[in-house]
Amino acid sequence: MLTIHDGGDLHRRAFLQIGGLALGGLTLPGLLAARALAAERKHFVTDKSVIFLFLHGGPSQIETFDPKMSAPAEVRSATGETATRLPGVTFGASFPKLAALADKLAVVRSYVPGDAAHDIKPVVCRDTFGANLGSVYARMAGANNAANGLPTNVILYPRSVDPSTQAGTMNFGKFGAVGPFGSACAPFDPSGGGDLRQDLRLTLPLAQLEDRRRLLSQLDQVKRGLADVGALEEMDRTRAQAFDAVLGGAADAFDLSKEPGSVVARYDTAPLVRPENIDKKWKNYNNYVDNAKSLGRLLLLARRLCERGCGFVTVTTNFVWDMHADVNNAPVAEGMRYMAPPLDHAVSAFVEDVAARGLSERILLVACGEMGRTPKLNKNGGRDHWGDLGPLLLAGGGLKMGQVIGQSNRDASQPLSEPVRIQNLLATIMHTLFDMGAVRLVPGAPREIAQTMTDYEPIRALLS
Repeated sequence: MLTIHDGGDLHRRAFLQIGGLALGGLTLPGLLAARALAAERKHFVTDKSVIFLFLHGGPSQIETFDPKMSAPAEVRSATGETATRLPGVTFGASFPKLAALADKLAVVRSYVPGDAAHDIKPVVCRDTFGANLGSVYARMAGANNAANGLPTNVILYPRSVDPSTQAGTMNFGKFGAVGPFGSACAPFDPSGGGDLRQDLRLTLPLAQLEDRRRLLSQLDQVKRGLADVGALEEMDRTRAQAFDAVLGGAADAFDLSKEPGSVVARYDTAPLVRPENIDKKWKNYNNYVDNAKSLGRLLLLARRLCERGCGFVTVTTNFVWDMHADVNNAPVAEGMRYMAPPLDHAVSAFVEDVAARGLSERILLVACGEMGRTPKLNKNGGRDHWGDLGPLLLAGGGLKMGQVIGQSNRDASQPLSEPVRIQNLLATIMHTLFDMGAVRLVPGAPREIAQTMTDYEPIRALLS
């Protein structure tokens, strides 16, 4: 257990007696074991990463990527449509930047979420064994990157980049669920949730903790202080290496101040939707505000983590995509004014940035919610829950981009072509992260994971 005191008076002897400095399930012995197993894992774990942008609340398939402008007024997109770079393909009019990048995206118009319940599928669902999908990955690949100690499974909420925002919502499911895989596979939560509070006890006043990144900087200072007095020499060589991995690579990876100001500004979504321009009568007001303030920087942080060896990052801006037009949330046309500009801007910035860095082959972005929306607008101009069709967007990962996969029927209520289901999406993700032909042969791999992952059929149009 590591304690950091406000006054900086750290008892070095106590510090050197650390038995398990934990970060996202990492202990010093665990890091050494991870390094020892790295060569063995190399043959089935790819060098790719997945960022799952979970659009919690369930966005409309119509106002996003299937506008149906020839349908009756109560069905077609309430926001209109815009042409894309793909001939004959239009997106909802609220997404001009993504439309201009359609040749770098794959949109699935036949995705079937399966039911109309507010939960957190497919991030956590029956098909992921009741665990965060990143925990399935961590169980196979290891909880920490063997080279630098970085957690391989991370969950990002708005508070991960902005301490003024609300904590992550758990009303509809726990993003930190580990199912049968144990706490070592839990997503690391840099906003302060999860096992971090038990494993890394802090006594710094919250007022001084403007950002989680500031804490990591202080850990670096502690490290340098030890080195100054030769205390690191008292540690055996392997523990010193593990200490360096944790306090070096992890600190840098989570520190957005290391990014050029121009890059942070390129991602920033806060100026797009000002709080004063959001109607406060909606109970979702704070969620709308938090989404706009944080989404761009969350995707930047996710890119930064994947660039440095994190394998799976879940990003959620809390429960913001529900659009019944009741007391909780706005009607579709109004709600899209709050929600679409940050999503359009953040994802387009991410796609362009990743391409410029030569990472499009290495990082896969997946974006969807737990369901779609009813084909017909309700009497208040909202759309209600719908499980038979929902929007799904993918970018990168070495998959085949620049295409629309599948078709929906005339009112976007059902797939007209072969449906793409959660199992197909999960298989696509797993084929990105693992050499599936080798997974069955992995010693000690949970049988249910290996069997299920190899039985699921990926979205073939993305692989051809």
